[in-house]
Amino acid sequence: MKKLFKILKIVIITLVAIVALMYIFKVDYLITAVRTVYFHGHKTAFLDDYKYFPNREIKKDIAQPWQMAIDYNTVPATERLEKTNKDLKTVAFMIIKNDSIWYESYYDGYDKDSKSNSFSMAKSVVSAALGKAIQEGKIKGLDQKLIDFLPELEGAYKDQVTVGDLSSMASGLDWDEQYYSPLSIVTRAYFDKDLRKVMMGLQIKNQPGQHFEYKSGDTELLAMVLEKAVKKPLADYVSEKFWQPMGAENDALWQLDHDGDGIEKAYCCIASNARDFARFGKLYKQYGKWEGQQLLDSAFVAKSIQPRFPESPQYGYGWWLNNYRNKHMFYMRGHLGQFVIVIPEDDIIIVRLGHLKGLETAEDAHSKDFYIYVDEAYQMLSKRK
Repeated sequence: MKKLFKILKIVIITLVAIVALMYIFKVDYLITAVRTVYFHGHKTAFLDDYKYFPNREIKKDIAQPWQMAIDYNTVPATERLEKTNKDLKTVAFMIIKNDSIWYESYYDGYDKDSKSNSFSMAKSVVSAALGKAIQEGKIKGLDQKLIDFLPELEGAYKDQVTVGDLSSMASGLDWDEQYYSPLSIVTRAYFDKDLRKVMMGLQIKNQPGQHFEYKSGDTELLAMVLEKAVKKPLADYVSEKFWQPMGAENDALWQLDHDGDGIEKAYCCIASNARDFARFGKLYKQYGKWEGQQLLDSAFVAKSIQPRFPESPQYGYGWWLNNYRNKHMFYMRGHLGQFVIVIPEDDIIIVRLGHLKGLETAEDAHSKDFYIYVDEAYQMLSKRK
């Protein structure tokens, strides 16, 4: 028994020492990472992790349910789509045609009202909030300097970076986009309890506005600008300017770094459902107009869904872009294969939510599953009577 107590004492002392070292070397956020992710059997953020973080509500108002197509769900999913949904653990797949839900299916216990993490699809929402703040005169334009809102910003090029650079991923920020590394800055940002402090500890290291380089930190800085410009939390602003006027059917949740006055993890982490995420696809398809009301400036939308840099045709301002099947497509995209794909020419919106994403290679900015979802949606639509 004495030997057992001695071993237990050593274990406790070792654990205390490890925790102390974490605080000394400023990696104590790993305690939260272990508790919220690794203890639940995951190696990275997962669809339902919003349950383990503080959240701020994106409140709905009067719901505007989607129209249902006359031939709703009369065409079954193709064999290839079903296989992909099974292999990649899809939880929701939906095709909206002519602003009516034509097909939808749910898996793994999820349904039309189930919440799941948007991950980086939230970046498109933040960019929309930027457009609205510009429309309302709270921000002068895409060329307004970041330093006007965040004077404590550091780095050799801190005076040059603009809000437009943040939205188009061209900030020059010193940032490491490594989701599976426990020591990367993106991991720290996800689990740290003082995200504002984390962001202000970074520098604008390289000249901004030169080229596209995907960095979640850009969107988080943009959120910090927006909360100062609109003088309210970002979730409240999105609720007031988009979620309510677009008639979302459910309240959504936006993860925070800490309770109370915490800031939204704006580069990710809106928990909602396929039907309500799809509303942003419809809004941009209609160049900012919703039920006769111009919620977002059409010129801003048009600029957002075109590439800023010719050498990086895959990205605009907060939206991914692809010319596929000789059609211009733009889409919201999130970690683990979350998609809201918009094909304006054929009045189609495709939504996919799930646990895993398809293969992505250095040769193609778009993952393989993107093409499957589009191709199989067209294959299904070709069977309409």
